[in-house]
Amino acid sequence: MATTVGSALHWWAKTKGEQNAIIVAGEALTYRELQDWSSRIARAVVDRGIKPGERVGVLGPNSLTWPVVALGVLKAGAVLVPLNPRFKPAELRKVVDDAGAVLVIGPAEFTGTVEEARELGDTFATLTFDDITPLREGEQDDFRVDLDPDEPTALLFTSGSTGLSKGVICTNRTLLNIVFEATLTEEGFRPGSTSLLVLPLVFTPGLVWGLIMTTVLGGTLVIEKELDPGRAATLLGEHKVQAIFGVPLIFEAISRAPEFEKADLSSLRTAIVGGAAVAPALLKRWADKGVALRQIYGMTEAGGVATATLVAEAFDHPDSCGSGSIFTELKVVRDDGTDADPGEEGEILLRGPGVTPGYWNDEESTASALRDGWLHSGDLGTLDAEGRVKFVDRLKDLIITGGINVSPVEIERVIGEIPGVQEVAVIAASDERFGETPAAIVTVGDGVDEATIIEHCDRLMADYKVPRYVVIRDEPLPRLPSGKLSKTAIRSEYKDVSERFDKVR
Repeated sequence: MATTVGSALHWWAKTKGEQNAIIVAGEALTYRELQDWSSRIARAVVDRGIKPGERVGVLGPNSLTWPVVALGVLKAGAVLVPLNPRFKPAELRKVVDDAGAVLVIGPAEFTGTVEEARELGDTFATLTFDDITPLREGEQDDFRVDLDPDEPTALLFTSGSTGLSKGVICTNRTLLNIVFEATLTEEGFRPGSTSLLVLPLVFTPGLVWGLIMTTVLGGTLVIEKELDPGRAATLLGEHKVQAIFGVPLIFEAISRAPEFEKADLSSLRTAIVGGAAVAPALLKRWADKGVALRQIYGMTEAGGVATATLVAEAFDHPDSCGSGSIFTELKVVRDDGTDADPGEEGEILLRGPGVTPGYWNDEESTASALRDGWLHSGDLGTLDAEGRVKFVDRLKDLIITGGINVSPVEIERVIGEIPGVQEVAVIAASDERFGETPAAIVTVGDGVDEATIIEHCDRLMADYKVPRYVVIRDEPLPRLPSGKLSKTAIRSEYKDVSERFDKVR
């Protein structure tokens, strides 16, 4: 059937082939060039014996070649498996095994990592980007293998912020549903619009909301190889960018760049931010430039964005994430499955056209997450009387101190308000009396010490929420490639925090 990402690319190549589709570091590909190159790659993948439905991994950082290869894999009828370029060989091996990938394509500089991964298990075929580059030239080519739109077309392995990594299935139908729903509101994406991507292509925001969204809508995607805040601020005006998305860290960095003050942001209509709480000061800096940052709630299993604050409510309700989307519904339930009252904390459930049909080769996790037509997020949240959702914390991240549930995110927000605090992560520390107690790991500037943090927390929070351990560090906290703090890495580094550090109160 023709309802695929590949068929959309074919249409735009035919109707506006000279428009730029992708721009990376100043080098551009038109829709005609993108169509032809990706079609030749698709032929090469099929010629290697890859059959429809077989998994193909694509490795590497942002580049001009990566998105073309990814589209080529989709057009070959294979299942795309984006691979984190920061993987060590053992990590790469695990994802390849979990996906059952039969081919891995990546830059030549990753050959050593790929070969080491191959030696750790069953062999798999490889291609390098050097093999792909010559295919950029040739005759016009519209080759593609069409699949049933409900067959898997991509596997997105979750970032592992909770220590678990599962392959989330995307079909052409779920991907196109995500794009369709994103265009239905006045503040949504639009056909032909230009987006700026400063996140890795290998994760859900980059692949789904960057490459797939742009390709299906016939827009232009400006891709940065890495975040340069000043350059990003300039590009927003230079390319008349209409959409940008990322974690608060990205918007914070751009807003602090000198170029931000003189940047022309008049074209920017969609600026969505998620993955962590957004400080009111950050909202104001962008608002002063005429841009309303819209906080989102989502997860890979729901296509990345399930709900976003409406522009009209962005400033009045800065800690909410909206009330769903046109076809995506949310609710908050108690442990027994009954609906929570307004303001009452419970698990966030959602359903909608972009929700995954399940996890790859994992019936148990699929059955646990998808029940009675709802996706159980594993996240703690509340709904207000008007139905706006507020994310509280990961259920598994909760600290239970003396039988009382404590949200690390709540403590992190309070500590993050202290001038001079750069980063903060709150984890559970073992405690003989209470079982667990909060420990704050903080990166600070001058003038902030343990006493400052405790005094501030003590003034604003109940005693049982105030950290009993405060660790001041000079180095940045470890982060996932998506920009989120890696709670798994932080917990591992400070698993013995109660033994290594003295209580501060």
